[in-house]
Amino acid sequence: MKKNRALLLMGLLLVAAMVITACTATGGDVQQAIEEVAPTLAAAATELAPTVEAVVEEVAPTVEAAATELAGGAEATAEPVAEEPAGDLMVVGTECDTEGYTGLFKEIAAIDPLTVQFTMCVPDPAFPSKAAFTSFAIQPSEWLESTGGTGELLEHPVGTGPYMISAWNRGEEVQFAKNANYWGDPAVADNLVFRWQSESAARLLELQSGTVDGIDNPGPDDFETIANDSNLQLLERPALNVFYVGMNNTYAPFDNELVRQAIAMGIDRTRIVDNFSPPGSEVASHFTPCSIPNGCAGEEWYEFDPEAARALLAEAGYPDGFETEIAYRDVVRGYLPDPNIVAQDIQAQLEENLGITATINVMESGAFLAAADAGELTGLHLLGWGADYPDMTNFVDYHFGAGSSAQFGDHFTDLTDVLSQAASLAGDDARAPLYEQANNLIKQHVPMVPVAHGGSGVAYLASVQNPHVSPLGNETFSQMDPGKDTFVWMQNAEPISLYCADETDGESLRACEQVTEALLAYEVGGTAVIPALATSCEPNEDLTVWTCQLREGVSFHDGSALDANDVVTSYVVQWDAANPLHVGNTGAFSYFSALWGGFLNAPPAE
Repeated sequence: MKKNRALLLMGLLLVAAMVITACTATGGDVQQAIEEVAPTLAAAATELAPTVEAVVEEVAPTVEAAATELAGGAEATAEPVAEEPAGDLMVVGTECDTEGYTGLFKEIAAIDPLTVQFTMCVPDPAFPSKAAFTSFAIQPSEWLESTGGTGELLEHPVGTGPYMISAWNRGEEVQFAKNANYWGDPAVADNLVFRWQSESAARLLELQSGTVDGIDNPGPDDFETIANDSNLQLLERPALNVFYVGMNNTYAPFDNELVRQAIAMGIDRTRIVDNFSPPGSEVASHFTPCSIPNGCAGEEWYEFDPEAARALLAEAGYPDGFETEIAYRDVVRGYLPDPNIVAQDIQAQLEENLGITATINVMESGAFLAAADAGELTGLHLLGWGADYPDMTNFVDYHFGAGSSAQFGDHFTDLTDVLSQAASLAGDDARAPLYEQANNLIKQHVPMVPVAHGGSGVAYLASVQNPHVSPLGNETFSQMDPGKDTFVWMQNAEPISLYCADETDGESLRACEQVTEALLAYEVGGTAVIPALATSCEPNEDLTVWTCQLREGVSFHDGSALDANDVVTSYVVQWDAANPLHVGNTGAFSYFSALWGGFLNAPPAE
């Protein structure tokens, strides 16, 4: 601002000088011209002096730094670049070879008010799928800054979506109101309400009584009931998920690979799927569903063989088994519709097949996820994953890549190296040999035991028009017509928070998806990537630079206009661990580090 003002004042001085010159050239009265412009010249000079001084003071450190770097020549260091505004446009970057930096981003820059450019350290063919994901939704930079990255931000996202948050009554419901200024197709119902109930039978009773318009994850035994009820409609969801039994290799005895392999052979996964999984489920042959390209490359998982499992356990030094625990959260998922019964069955199998005595530890959902991310679960744990986008990186990079959390303990470097190579290649055929290696290494190291790819579904009242089910679990309620002013949805659990940059659970993400939007989106009821806040995100030839053109005329719920700085800020508060807004709910920002390779200014590993 000071620089612009100085330029304006210098311009006034120049105009005054031109007036005098013109008078001289035309034989005019020079003395009269001088007397006319003198007050303007004096005032301008008086106002300009402090401004010029301020500008000099502002520029001097930059000039001095540049001179120092030129003098130092090759001795200049490659420290991460701080947030530097280019005029009024934000640019944040680093050097890819900076020690300790494992991230994929080199720079995120606002090129102009409606253009954002992402420069990558390596090619990233999955960029559009990642940029469409809910965790990378855009909020106003002013709102992020005013909340300090926490507090009200966790309960009151300010987005651009078809609905706005109107109230969150903790323990009861979240209320949404129609966004009258939405840039896209407006919501059909004026109001949307999210409620929750952990018991599938209770959710079905709510639907049958008409107090809700739709429910998530009917119980396995309820599919037939819903299908035979003319007042209801059942939509089955493809099994793009995995349920697994996880272990952390930093805690004994799971630090022994033979122990982990023994557990892999000692659990009858077919028995679990046959007895407790909904229609459409299947025993997992690999961690990733086979419908994901290269998901089932490589060797299939271990067959159930309790005798071989006991022999491995004895070889590892545990001929009589050991004591441990099975931790889980009592939250229904498509991949785990009845966690309590499944936990009890696994407990019984461990005792019967391997002599392992396991106590059951039921944890609150948020605390459980935080402990898993932090690597604090010392025994076995039951978790799973639903696809966010249909690509191997979403499954294997998130869980086992260099930027993944400490859920399974120390990373397996042979696996992370292969995954990094595979993620940088374009084309499923080019990636296939690497993902074959990766899947074989996952089988060898056994960070977890993949149990099932679970079928699931959504049920609605028959009166709901335009219903759909999403294979990604991100149903868009604004396009459904309940035939009344309010659409009521009942899911498995309450959202943990509504700042989904720092959440990973489906209940939080689905709520955020009604309010906030990312640069790109997934088609309704499908997995194809389509434009959203960006009309396009185009790569350069080698997929290392992605340039996104923002949609014109988009307003946030607070009335502010979407611009490139909002995009840069929304990404940078996640990317830069040293940013004062890098706070969130737990501060883990798991999706960012897992999908984009790691944080800028990450604290040193303990």
